[in-house]
Amino acid sequence: MVDVFSKDGFYLKKEIFSKSLINLYENEFDKIVTQLKKSDEDINARWGSKLTSNIETDNSLVIHTHNVQNYSSIFLQMIQSNSFLDEVEKIIGPDIILHHTKLFEKPQKKGAAFPLHQDWSYFPTKNNSMIAAVIHLSKSDEDMGCIRIVPKSHKLGKIKNSDGHRYNSKIHNKYTLEDAIPVVANPGDVLFFHCCSLHGSMSNLSTKPRKSILVQLYSGQDEVEEGNNHTNAQLVLRGFNYSATRSSVDLKS
Repeated sequence: MVDVFSKDGFYLKKEIFSKSLINLYENEFDKIVTQLKKSDEDINARWGSKLTSNIETDNSLVIHTHNVQNYSSIFLQMIQSNSFLDEVEKIIGPDIILHHTKLFEKPQKKGAAFPLHQDWSYFPTKNNSMIAAVIHLSKSDEDMGCIRIVPKSHKLGKIKNSDGHRYNSKIHNKYTLEDAIPVVANPGDVLFFHCCSLHGSMSNLSTKPRKSILVQLYSGQDEVEEGNNHTNAQLVLRGFNYSATRSSVDLKS
């Protein structure tokens, strides 16, 4: 796993979570989605990027919220499970900090597309240890708009303006969503990828919703760069947070 991740910038670990656990997680997932739909908030996280306007409908949708562990203790147990953290530790070491989680539901027929981008643009760390772990609660194939990754693109390092909201010649002159590798996954599989890996996804054109929980994690021996306003849970899932100070962990709203 470590060799493949280092070489390609991503790795799909099969069956980290059992079928019974996935059934439990999917039930909690659906409860959150129902609760979100009852709110008056904007829960559509579609990018509406010009880069994907030709492959998604004008009413495309992806239901989204941050920090599912703030909704349900079951999801807190999920990200604290040893079977999950053992795999994370292989990549970033024994000190594991939760930056945030995200719920994504791509509805059937109109699930939004995501343009090629790098995650570091949104939550950079000084030593570049940030990784994503996508926990699949449903099947995810090409028809459902599965994640697509450009292998070895993490070796490009941090590309300026790589957030996917604008055309970037260093990215879009050379790489396309269509040519990126589709990562087909089953419920219980977890996709790990580097913060500099170019990735995105096509629209969900299938008859079933695609459900996933994305977990962003970084090393406790690393530090989120100053000036970043993205939500940061700073929850130590394993080991120690060596950059924590009294002021840095004061999460005043």
